[in-house]
Amino acid sequence: MIYKFLVGSEDAENFKLEISIDSEDTFMRLRNTILDAAGYDKEQMDSFYICDEDWNKEKEVTFMDMGSESDEDIWLMEDTRLDELLEDEGQKLKFVFDYMTERYFYMKLKETVPGKNLHDPLCTRKEGKAPKENVSLDDILPPTPKIVEPNIEELGEEFYGDEEFSEEELEELSDEFEEESID
Repeated sequence: MIYKFLVGSEDAENFKLEISIDSEDTFMRLRNTILDAAGYDKEQMDSFYICDEDWNKEKEVTFMDMGSESDEDIWLMEDTRLDELLEDEGQKLKFVFDYMTERYFYMKLKETVPGKNLHDPLCTRKEGKAPKENVSLDDILPPTPKIVEPNIEELGEEFYGDEEFSEEELEELSDEFEEESID
């Protein structure tokens, strides 16, 4: 059976791919086809996430085992066939290609073609330009507000309070505070 995926990006709305791949092929071959079509490096960590109808992540298929001590199954791209986790048209996935900034391609299993096989995956359609592969956190985070030091001379005495308190008044306030704390 052949799976046809639509691939898109929120970072580059005009960027779209259509990938055809055999259902018995691995997630690794799907990954490499997407990265080749986008012109991205294959040495980065990335993961597929099988999502529910609302794009919530359910299962992760990862590039390599990071040694997590979770009770969840670990699905590796190299060892996991597409048809092990995908079968329904309309199934949603996310392909996180930039772990540092959580940037991803959204994917949808557009069509299944039963009775046909495909030896090598193909990018059958490419539109637009892929988003930049790696961005720094500075590129996506809002700028840090500049801290302005106050000019003490401009603030004047009123900022610091009245200088007319006597030491006796301060001691009385301190005594009142201690009595309230004890009660």
